Amino acid sequence: MTALNRVPSLMARAGTASALTLAAVGGSIVIPGAANDASAATLATKALQIAASKKGSPYQWGATGPRRFDCSGLTLYSFKKAGKKLPRTAAQQYNKTRHISARSRRAGDLVFFHSGSNVYHVGIYAGSGKIWHAPHTGTVVKLEKIWTRSVWYGRVN
Repeated sequence: MTALNRVPSLMARAGTASALTLAAVGGSIVIPGAANDASAATLATKALQIAASKKGSPYQWGATGPRRFDCSGLTLYSFKKAGKKLPRTAAQQYNKTRHISARSRRAGDLVFFHSGSNVYHVGIYAGSGKIWHAPHTGTVVKLEKIWTRSVWYGRVN
């Protein structure tokens, strides 16, 4: 009898199982509160992938895709395709997200650029201090390093 074949009987004798043991035998674990975080992560991951797929699309003020975008148009489009509706402008999007600290940010969170209390730009956090965004007239959707500390982060739920 192999060790893996003995796992169910060992689990029955022990009465409890570790996460690794359950994974080894194809079980699952329910963690309170984790479902919302997991679904938010899936949504954010999809939105991030959609934004990245628009690399090179031209910036156009007021455009919401699928071929041209402004900053909030790219975030609106990406999250809509991932299954979540966002408001139109960067400031409205900021007001609809759960505000999080820079230390809590994850790939797929929104990054809001601000001057004082005025939100003027938004992108999707890609990790490693970079965002996918539609910068301004004359540019295209691209991955770029965050260039200022005047940012706030928001998580779409």
